[in-house]
Amino acid sequence: MNENENNLLPEEQEFDLDDILKEFSDEPAVEEEAAPVLPDEPAVAEEEPLEGDTVRIELPKEHVVADIAAETIRLDPVPEQEPASAEPEESFGEKWQPQYEQPMGEYVPPQPILFHPRSKLRELKRKLVAGPERRYYELSELGYGKLQAGMFLAFLLVVLAAGATALYALDMVAPQRLKLMVFCQLFCLLCSALLCSYQLIEGVADLFRGRLSLNTLLVFTFFACCADSFLCLQEQRIPCCATFSLQALLSLWSTYHKRVTEMGMMDTLRKANTLDGIKPVPNYYDGCRGFLRGEAQVEDFMDSYNKPSSPEKVVSWYCLAVLVASLGIGILAWQKYDSVSFGIQALAASLLAGVPVTFFITLTRPAAILQRRFHRLGTVLCGWRGVVGLCGRAVFPMTHEDLFPVGSCKLNGVKFYGSRDPDQVVAYCAALVNADGGSLVPLFEHLLTGRGGRHYTAHNVRGYKGGIGGEVCGESVLLGNVNCLKELGVEIPAGTSVSQAVYAAIDGEFCGVFAVNYTRTKFAATGLRTLCAYRGLRPVLVEGEFMLTEEFLRSRFNVNIRKICFLQREVRQELCQVEPEPGTPALAVITSKGLAPYAFAVTGARSLRTASWSGVAFHLLLGILGLVMMGLLVWVGARELLTPGNLFLYALVGIIPGIAITEWTRTI
Repeated sequence: MNENENNLLPEEQEFDLDDILKEFSDEPAVEEEAAPVLPDEPAVAEEEPLEGDTVRIELPKEHVVADIAAETIRLDPVPEQEPASAEPEESFGEKWQPQYEQPMGEYVPPQPILFHPRSKLRELKRKLVAGPERRYYELSELGYGKLQAGMFLAFLLVVLAAGATALYALDMVAPQRLKLMVFCQLFCLLCSALLCSYQLIEGVADLFRGRLSLNTLLVFTFFACCADSFLCLQEQRIPCCATFSLQALLSLWSTYHKRVTEMGMMDTLRKANTLDGIKPVPNYYDGCRGFLRGEAQVEDFMDSYNKPSSPEKVVSWYCLAVLVASLGIGILAWQKYDSVSFGIQALAASLLAGVPVTFFITLTRPAAILQRRFHRLGTVLCGWRGVVGLCGRAVFPMTHEDLFPVGSCKLNGVKFYGSRDPDQVVAYCAALVNADGGSLVPLFEHLLTGRGGRHYTAHNVRGYKGGIGGEVCGESVLLGNVNCLKELGVEIPAGTSVSQAVYAAIDGEFCGVFAVNYTRTKFAATGLRTLCAYRGLRPVLVEGEFMLTEEFLRSRFNVNIRKICFLQREVRQELCQVEPEPGTPALAVITSKGLAPYAFAVTGARSLRTASWSGVAFHLLLGILGLVMMGLLVWVGARELLTPGNLFLYALVGIIPGIAITEWTRTI
């Protein structure tokens, strides 16, 4: 460098970073032609590079920028970079890739949030189509028109056989016509067996499944009556075919009840959009179980509705006992009197007398009557498991929406008293009503919005009998019926008595009356009436409002409300937090809204259980009495009393009380 360049002042020196990096890089410098140095461009002084990887450039202290704390500038060497392409890539373009100072893991883009507003309904419909709807169409193909026609023909056969039996009992059949009468009885027997062939086949199938049913016993009775009829042709006597034809008719009626009941349940479920259920909670209140409402599954019903019930198991064991006892009576008659004909006759008569004809419908008819009513309410019971689970001592929680659904409460008018601003009165009352909840909330909210009032928050809310109190903006507010406010010391002027109204007082001053009309609905009235009518079932009001008092409910629903339990506010809040355990199966499935479907599910299950066990007990006693009578007649050898007429009359004796017991489920 020449002397002029060295004499340049420090502030006139300019440094190019690229030139410095090129000069101190490890690559050999490429010689270039020296460019002429202009007088106003100072040249950079050549210095030996320092040891290490740093470059040190010293400047006079008085010319260092104030922001630099040290006297040196340390520049780290730039790592080798790939030569830039001729055309730089556009930022955020298709070929652009972000540069990171540190290595990062594999980039996982955020997964989109799947939102299917109807996925739950779609899944429910899929299960309903695969289960109840499919079964419904299977039963529809079978129909019950053929069953009705078969029942009508079976009834005609019963009339024909009973008429022939009556003629023989009255000794109105000529001896030469007796064989024709026997053929007529045998014809009725075979035709009745043909009409109930499906039931006979089902009885044989039950036998192969390892259990006896009434249809299985009907098969043994058929063969015994056939054998007795062929012997009657030789002995010129009338067989007991009329009683068998009557049993065949009742067996067809039982199958008709089963099919109608199952079709009704499947039709109720296949039309459902939501499935709610009744689930038990042990030790819910006062040591009793509680029947809470929750979401139900299709499997809760499909897995349990066709399982054999306890009464059916009892009937199965009784059928085995009847078969053994009848065989014993037949063997006794054969051995004691050395007569095969008498033994077969005693066997057939014992089988017919041991099974009353209404035994076939004692379990099916109450269920069919109950399901016909349940179908209108959108309710099905989850088999015998649901029937047993809904019986016993329990409490049934109710809410204000059960008694007065949305839309049943209307505001008829408002009248203000005192010097308070009406908007302030409405705002304070709305704040207290919102804190308490109930069916009055939408009414006061609509009134507050219409007047353009402000929203406040109520504190220290406490309940009274027929009223509620709290603090709003530091002032005490009282709401309730007229009796409640009078007991709390509020002076109410004469002439303001309204039967259904909310009275308001602020700081002890009466300030307004809100006339409210509570409309009673049919579902709420019938549901509350059936809940209060059953022993061992106690309704509990867990979500109510201060207007729902004993006197008010008695006047609106005309029911005996002594069984309804009105709880304190703190107890109600605790019970509202109780929920069924996850995975608890439902005892009944509900497809509609309202109090009546839930209430009738509980009371209907209790009626069905009572009707079933009462019918089984009655027919067991009647059947055992018939077996005892047959045994006594065989023991004394009174063959002349084992006539078809006497046996048919004994069968008719149990029809009226047997059918009357099955009517029990109509009383819910």
